Amino acid sequence: MSDTYSKRREKLRKLMKKQGVDALLVTNFTNVTWLSGFTGDDSYVLMTAEDACIMSDSRYTIQIGEECPDLRLLLRGGSTGFVSLIRGELEKISSSPRFAVESNSVTLDEAERFSRALGVDLIPCSGLVETLRQVKDREEIQTIRESARIARNAFHAIRAMLTPDWTEKQIADELEFAMRRLGARDASFPTIAAVGPRAALPHCVPGEYCVSEAGSLLIDWGAKFKGYASDLTRVLITGRVPAEYRKVYQIVLDAQRKAIEAIQPGKKCSEVDFVARDYIAKAGYGKCFGHGLGHGIGLYIHEGPSFSPGCDVILKPGMVITVEPGIYVKDWGGVRIEDDVLVTRDGFEVLSDVEKEFEEMKVFG
Repeated sequence: MSDTYSKRREKLRKLMKKQGVDALLVTNFTNVTWLSGFTGDDSYVLMTAEDACIMSDSRYTIQIGEECPDLRLLLRGGSTGFVSLIRGELEKISSSPRFAVESNSVTLDEAERFSRALGVDLIPCSGLVETLRQVKDREEIQTIRESARIARNAFHAIRAMLTPDWTEKQIADELEFAMRRLGARDASFPTIAAVGPRAALPHCVPGEYCVSEAGSLLIDWGAKFKGYASDLTRVLITGRVPAEYRKVYQIVLDAQRKAIEAIQPGKKCSEVDFVARDYIAKAGYGKCFGHGLGHGIGLYIHEGPSFSPGCDVILKPGMVITVEPGIYVKDWGGVRIEDDVLVTRDGFEVLSDVEKEFEEMKVFG
């Protein structure tokens, strides 16, 4: 894995060169993990054109030695703080280095303190590492694939246990426990479980509503495995639903399939979003689909790129993005169907494998 992190740092150096900077201080802990393999916090990576080091404190000496043995470790402590460590590294480069910071991570107070103490003008750089993270390497793809497998198996386990008297909160709690029991470190995000009309809330907070109170149950969940997230949504049919519900369900499912089939390298994200959005609009429910079609997943549950009307990012092989169209009607309910999709060299691969035909989603006989 050390070779993997070395290659990632080399890609970042190329972006730094294009930005005209001599050194970049990476302060976003997730970006630090992606560049180094270190899974702790309170640590920075300082990148230069020829070198890289990780700055931390004595709490993490052993952990850093185990997780990223190829990186030089600089320890703060006592009178030696991060600023002193950074100054020592910058002096090796030049008397007036072009020093950049992650402006979407460093606070204004920190930036002023760095600039004043180091005697340099900071160059704001935002999104360099995040841009690289959009395209997953082989190890990342396999980890997300395993995360989706854990999520699938946990869903099947909970579906088999489900009874009419279970509450939304009980479903969410049991599903998250099942994912951990099957190998996940945690849930990717707080699980959503919404009974009947409450599914009109895309981010419904699970409450004490019972499955028996309506004929449908929306579940949005994901597993976090080795730092990487999966994200799926399914609707279970738990009782009688009106004919319109089945109609809406099929519209959402067809919209999702059409959008997935439109995924291929070289296409704009907005074009894929349009496929599903236009289909739903022509079916008469355009005003009921207000969110983006999907988002990138990886170390974050929401990262770039996104399937949305305003995103013109060009799809590249290695990107992993959710496809999750939905229709939501107040006091009636909602349907959302979501899968995790990998952009491949010649099209796409759906990484999540959970049944989704209407008849397949019926429970309780």
